Amino acid sequence: MPTTRTTVLFRRTPDGLPKLDDFEIVKDTLPPLADGQILIENRFLSLDPYMRMQMGGGWTYSGTSLKPGDVMVGRILGAVIETKNPEYKIGDHVVGRLGWRTHAISNGNDLDFKIQQKSGVPLSAYLGACGSNGVTAWVGLKVVGAVKPTDTVLVSAAAGSVGSAVGQIAKDMGCKAYGIAGGAEKCRIVSEEFGFDGCVDYKSNDWPERLHAMCPDGFDVYFDNVGGEMLDNVMAQMKRDGRIPVCGVLSEYNAAGEPYGIRNGRLLFDKSLRLQGFVLNSYRDKWDEARAELVSLIGAGKLKYLETIANGIDLAPAAFIGMLEGKNLGKQLVRLS
Repeated sequence: MPTTRTTVLFRRTPDGLPKLDDFEIVKDTLPPLADGQILIENRFLSLDPYMRMQMGGGWTYSGTSLKPGDVMVGRILGAVIETKNPEYKIGDHVVGRLGWRTHAISNGNDLDFKIQQKSGVPLSAYLGACGSNGVTAWVGLKVVGAVKPTDTVLVSAAAGSVGSAVGQIAKDMGCKAYGIAGGAEKCRIVSEEFGFDGCVDYKSNDWPERLHAMCPDGFDVYFDNVGGEMLDNVMAQMKRDGRIPVCGVLSEYNAAGEPYGIRNGRLLFDKSLRLQGFVLNSYRDKWDEARAELVSLIGAGKLKYLETIANGIDLAPAAFIGMLEGKNLGKQLVRLS
């Protein structure tokens, strides 16, 4: 059994985009297991935008921030390699928010779920397409967005792990699905590989006009991952009684100064729009239902996904910074073992 592990610690609050020296990589000794505990060898680490909020310098949706010396927060997928808990056997694969480290000790209470792997679904997908990202897409679209098969759906950050799942779930329901992404190649992937009905590049100055030309009748549901000025522009193209589930505000995670204020707020009244933020932990009762459907869609070839994988925990900080800069395609993972 291993006696040491490698861990990434939070060192200091970034000023805007994080830098490599905002993190510290350390080795420590693994204590022996107590009764009821398991030792997990972590295979994959999920890197997600919410981690930037936890690093401070602004606001966090959990109300707490990391303190210098804390383990960087994040979900892992790992295998049980030692157990003193009768509910877990050696070889079980589990997912939990256990931090940026190569090995973790758990009593099971801090785990999300034990993987019951289905044929045709790679293990890594349980951190992305049928893990927290896919479940976030499912909950935001079906529960918060109350989507109907006749709806026209728009999603920002459409090439990302959440956004790409949103459009494909909508298409499977019979909806029209459109995306907003950054760059011609990402727009091509959204349309050609993920099967959206269209996608506009927000890096073009006239993207709102292109969006209107692509779908002049407007949108019933806008799944918002970006916030800020993009949300303002899309509100002007929403249909009456439209729903806007807000999953994230990518435009503000690294922003300095005063945050962007919504200028089209009157449209909430004029069009009877519903704007609702949500966090996944508030919908734990839906996780199993969502995951079962997502696994089925992947197995049937109806939910495609991309992964960008960095190899080794030492590369986790650089991969995280690259993800915040939009350098990844699909889900950003780190292979730990």
